[in-house]
Amino acid sequence: MNLGQKGLRIAATIAVLAAGSLVTYVAAQAAPRAKVIKIVSKRFDYAPSHITLKKGVPVVLELSTRDVFMGFNLPDFNLRADIVPEKVTRVTFVPDKAGTFTFLCDVFCGTGHEQMQGTITVVD
Repeated sequence: MNLGQKGLRIAATIAVLAAGSLVTYVAAQAAPRAKVIKIVSKRFDYAPSHITLKKGVPVVLELSTRDVFMGFNLPDFNLRADIVPEKVTRVTFVPDKAGTFTFLCDVFCGTGHEQMQGTITVVD
């Protein structure tokens, strides 16, 4: 093997290693760790009632209730879940648009139900 062939093989090896590193880097960037947010509901309140998220970062909402069966509805992201006493309901999503969005209880839980809501603000 002459020097020209040897140089060609070394260059090919470096290109493969560089491409492998790039793929690994891109994969790590494509799947950021999900942010977990606990939301506790009770008649007629969510705590916290205002949440700020970052656009493109996966989120897991852990929903629970202290008293009665409730609902969670975030219509702008097409999310809906039942919140059952003594259980944790997990909802996963990736906010794909910026703005301030309202979530609300969509299961009648008593007088005051109509005011039970919160907001999610998604920033770039």
